[in-house]
Amino acid sequence: MLHALEVFALRIYMAIFKVVTALMPFKWPRMFEGTGSSLELIRHMADAGHRNVLVVTDAVLVKLGVLDKMKAELDAQGVKYVVYDGVEPNPTVEQIEAGYRMLMENGCQAILAVGGGSPIDAAKMIGARAKNNKPVLKLTGLLRVHKGMIPLFAVPTTAGTGAEVTIAAVVSDTENKRKVAAMDIRLLPTAAALDGSLMTGLPAHITSATGMDALTHAVEAFVSRNAMKKTDEKALEATQLIMKYLETAVADGNNLEARQKMARASHLAGIAFTQAGVGYVHGIAHKFGALYHTPHGLANAIVMPHVLDYSLPNCADRLAILARACGIGDKGADDVHLARAFIARIREMNAKFGIPTQLAALKAADIPAVAKSAIAEARFTYAVPRFMNQRVAESVIKNLLPTNT
Repeated sequence: MLHALEVFALRIYMAIFKVVTALMPFKWPRMFEGTGSSLELIRHMADAGHRNVLVVTDAVLVKLGVLDKMKAELDAQGVKYVVYDGVEPNPTVEQIEAGYRMLMENGCQAILAVGGGSPIDAAKMIGARAKNNKPVLKLTGLLRVHKGMIPLFAVPTTAGTGAEVTIAAVVSDTENKRKVAAMDIRLLPTAAALDGSLMTGLPAHITSATGMDALTHAVEAFVSRNAMKKTDEKALEATQLIMKYLETAVADGNNLEARQKMARASHLAGIAFTQAGVGYVHGIAHKFGALYHTPHGLANAIVMPHVLDYSLPNCADRLAILARACGIGDKGADDVHLARAFIARIREMNAKFGIPTQLAALKAADIPAVAKSAIAEARFTYAVPRFMNQRVAESVIKNLLPTNT
């Protein structure tokens, strides 16, 4: 473990960070919810005077026709638009630059982001790039988007990242094989729509991975030492919704109630972790994404039980609260038993969804670098319940090695 003095210093730093976060002037986006809310968002955007828009999305959504009704509504509202569909999972600097060039060449004044976390993150960075006139990597880090971004309207098509209410945008730096994030309250969209009807066509494996991503956000926010009453309320409700509706959404992708409830859960979890932070699950998952291009939600789902096992001695009471709220475990059990039951439930869900217990791409030789990166990401950013040192982090990650390695 870390030296006691170092732990004390980090705790003091994170306590100060918590106070600063609580005082930050978050300007949450105006929200539209329910079937057809994506079209309502477009009407709102048009009423606000945005008549030349860059639509940022991915090629799959375009091919599936997910944007068809929205494009028809843009036409009906007299809004000129151009579609940039070059965003791929874990958007790269090059993809963001390509979108920025399209925005500038077409004189677009606002952005409509449609998709999962990758298109929304890319849209944030395109908007920030346009307003700040700086290279993408110069905008990454804490509070470096000094001039904000051009107006951004977000329509999430997966229930996982909560990107419509996060102050972060993750970028893949392919040259240095790493993922970096811009974190700034000025990256919050102007408005967003939670339209569960857009999610009904999602395959089961994407539904499960993104749903477990949202659960990771809620759980890590709840056990964070920077958790506050307002984040606890949202993380708790998000966890309850996910435990109740995710299996239904996976089993019956056309169940509109389950889709809408999961969209709300993702949204609430996004608000919670934006203020309370996440932890080592994300630190490790980010490196898996950078090294092996592992989808973020899948990486979080694989890593979460292992990190919670390690963190349990310092957050059993918090995990027990989640267990009781979700009806997991014996009501009369003590906190430790309930915490273990909650982690066991996560493992059961992963197994039911076909999410592996290990990462097939993980190489033993990469573990020290993964551990070092996760520790560095968390050290001055996440108020984790229990710190890791290099040796401990490596031992946790080794549990994810394929058994035939």
